Amino acid sequence: MTEILREIGMIARALDSISNIEFKEYDLTKGQYLYLIRICENPGVIQEQIIEMIKVDRSTANRAVQKLVDNGFVEKREDEHNKKIKRLYPTDKGNTIYPFIKNENEYSENMALNGLSDDEVEAVQKLLQRIRKNVEKDWDFVKKGNKRNY
Repeated sequence: MTEILREIGMIARALDSISNIEFKEYDLTKGQYLYLIRICENPGVIQEQIIEMIKVDRSTANRAVQKLVDNGFVEKREDEHNKKIKRLYPTDKGNTIYPFIKNENEYSENMALNGLSDDEVEAVQKLLQRIRKNVEKDWDFVKKGNKRNY
């Protein structure tokens, strides 16, 4: 049996742990930076879109976004056409920290890919995208209340 998913998981957890430690001084913890970066890159995004981008459940996204709002990184605004829809926008505080988060992300990616050729980086990118698309099918299936057959 291959251990590809274990390797991917270890990489993701290690990088997440590093980010959580480095962003703690900015009151960003437990992956909140993932949400903030998506909101800064997509001002006016709705929470359901973020759920799809990050692949988390609704309650996890609710908690993370609310903490970002409570800490002044993000604000919710009513949609001008539908008052039930709340759009998410970075505040000045959120926009101020965004470049630091982006730089950390670029540094981590460069560090992770150190020693790989351009062709290897391209191959890894393509393979990971294919893996993600395969996993997304099951994520969507299970998210809708279905059970996978092992």
